[in-house]
Amino acid sequence: MPEASKNSVLWLPEPEEQDYPAAADYLSFLGSDHAVNQLVKALRNARIVHRKAKDILRASRLALLPEDNAHVASDLRKIRSGKRLSPVLVVRGDLARGIPAQVVDGYHRVCASYYTDENTDIPLKLADLPPEQSR
Repeated sequence: MPEASKNSVLWLPEPEEQDYPAAADYLSFLGSDHAVNQLVKALRNARIVHRKAKDILRASRLALLPEDNAHVASDLRKIRSGKRLSPVLVVRGDLARGIPAQVVDGYHRVCASYYTDENTDIPLKLADLPPEQSR
């Protein structure tokens, strides 16, 4: 495996299996079991796309967590040691209704990547809200 410099982030080709139940747990606060199941299925089937760390934070309206946050610090150590991070899972927002994107798994990885370079290209799976949820 290639070594990562302090400012490069290496990524796995696909999200880790445990990322999907973690995303479902988060989404269960926001929607019905049916909607959550649809979104997780859509995330599993989505292709990997790439977005910049700064854009993910802006589109989701999430604050950049501090470097000393336990999970961010752990991911920064992984980056510096050349370990590959799992791609992020995101549900697209709704621009017309002012609904931000939802980082449903990987918020800490986005923040850690931002600290290496705000223009870090992050692989992610992006799912759209089911039609009945986007109304």
